[in-house]
Amino acid sequence: MGKRVSVALGAALTAGVLAAVAFGQDVPIQTAVTVKVKPDEAGTPSHPRAIRIDAHGRIDMADASAPLMPQSVDVWLPKGWIYNGAKHPACTVAMLNDGGPSGCPPESIMSYGTAHATVIGDRSPPLRVTVINGGRTKMYFWVVIQNPTRVQAAAPGRITKLSSQRWSYRLHVDIPSSLRVVAGITIGLDSFEATVGRGDWIATTHCPRDHRWRYHLRMTHTSGQVADIDGSVPCRS
Repeated sequence: MGKRVSVALGAALTAGVLAAVAFGQDVPIQTAVTVKVKPDEAGTPSHPRAIRIDAHGRIDMADASAPLMPQSVDVWLPKGWIYNGAKHPACTVAMLNDGGPSGCPPESIMSYGTAHATVIGDRSPPLRVTVINGGRTKMYFWVVIQNPTRVQAAAPGRITKLSSQRWSYRLHVDIPSSLRVVAGITIGLDSFEATVGRGDWIATTHCPRDHRWRYHLRMTHTSGQVADIDGSVPCRS
């Protein structure tokens, strides 16, 4: 009996891709992600340009009974992007645990996302995700699940600046077990839609010569299975 639920997380920071991924024991996953970056014209090192990212994605798995929710998600951000978490008001885990996003500084709320869930064949109310600034190296994804029972928790994300020819930062997000198994039911990542960005929280400084901002997404599951996805979004100087 299939048990599937969808949820939107830090995958909002991805670019357009349609990829079939060999996942674990030859169970195929097909991932379709569409992203628009506004504006697509890059800034410069002296005048970075703030961007907003609109992402829509769907993950289909041939075996609907297999759990799809990852234990962690990693996103490598393209060269030419900068993360300005230190410049904006930040929330803390203590604030979130005390009052959820409403307990955070309003200016720390950076975006919202939704997902459409199915639990044992029944349509579920949309899941809600709030993306919150946590400062220079942190961000949080506050996830609210309504079905099979109400659960809310923060998925912590850590931003690492990279000295790489290809990537500017790596975002690592840990998905708490309370969001992966709800009322004994395994939760799965199925689809998402989100808008990310407020002010210059994320900004650009240049567009590569091939006019593509590239990214890499990795989903790691408790079973040890790993799905890697590459994609890109067009840009101009």
